[in-house]
Amino acid sequence: MSVENPELTEENTGSVRDRILAAVLRLLVEGGVSAVSTRAVCAAAETNAPTIYRLFGDKRGLLDAASTVGCAVYLRNELPGDGSGDPVEDLRANWHAHVRFGIDHPGLYAAMQADPRPDTAPATDAVAKQLRPVAEAGRLRVSEQHAAQLVCATVFGLVNAQLQLPPERRDPAVADLTWNAVAAAILLDEPAAPDPGPAAAAIALRARLPQTTAVLTDRERGLLEEWLDRIAAHDNT
Repeated sequence: MSVENPELTEENTGSVRDRILAAVLRLLVEGGVSAVSTRAVCAAAETNAPTIYRLFGDKRGLLDAASTVGCAVYLRNELPGDGSGDPVEDLRANWHAHVRFGIDHPGLYAAMQADPRPDTAPATDAVAKQLRPVAEAGRLRVSEQHAAQLVCATVFGLVNAQLQLPPERRDPAVADLTWNAVAAAILLDEPAAPDPGPAAAAIALRARLPQTTAVLTDRERGLLEEWLDRIAAHDNT
């Protein structure tokens, strides 16, 4: 299933639920959130309203399910991945890929951003995953948590601001300028030196704590995480 033409393959079309979600994704891509009505979905999926209510509860549940599928497609097909060998370059490439995806698919992007909930944040989780190798390489000047929040805030804000403009007024250079500002705020120019200072050292060690399961207990690791977070936060205030 692709974002441009979100049809399910023949072997998957037997599920009514999948057929409904494919119809919702088509409607989102073609007309945005406002195009998703019960009547339109019923017509596109060749089903009826009671079936939609039984499977999804209401329109919010339907949009939640569709946006989860759309985000999975985005994560699978749109992000370049980790192919350059440079975690900072991979982060930059994925950041710009997110911007392109949002501008190219405004309807689906709006559904993915609508009514955000703390327990369902696949895009934010993806950013956190991309930041881990950057931290392990000693390239973060702030904690992973602060970096993830800043990256998400800027990329979501940039896309939404660009979508409010007519296409002819959108300047691609704004994405580059915004990334440069984010990079200056969260990244070190070079990997941490042998004596990088307490904050950079704490951040790098914090990123590698999952590798210490054979050495530290969960309680010990949790305590060390707290200490390292305090060192990083204090040195960056």
